[in-house]
Amino acid sequence: MNRLQFVVPVRLSHGPGHPMKEIDSVEEATAFLRAWPAGRRGPVYNCALNCCLAAEAGQLSADDARRSFAGFIRISGMVVDDRMGPYAVDHSHERPMRRSA
Repeated sequence: MNRLQFVVPVRLSHGPGHPMKEIDSVEEATAFLRAWPAGRRGPVYNCALNCCLAAEAGQLSADDARRSFAGFIRISGMVVDDRMGPYAVDHSHERPMRRSA
């Protein structure tokens, strides 16, 4: 597996009735971000792009770039199916928090 490949793709859509698109790698995420309209770019966009570029340069993991990209997609209002599969955290072994009276 390519070190820039996402273990779990980011699935996105522009909403109900629009096709689902899968982004499978840092390179695909970078291309998607570079095509994003300049007038709609902001701090979250810049963070996602910088994370993808850092991953391409070997300074950040593909998983970290994926998380940043998925966050950008979510905040941008696109429907995102962000099932993390093996990355899901199981909290069943933790004790419940005590509530103060």
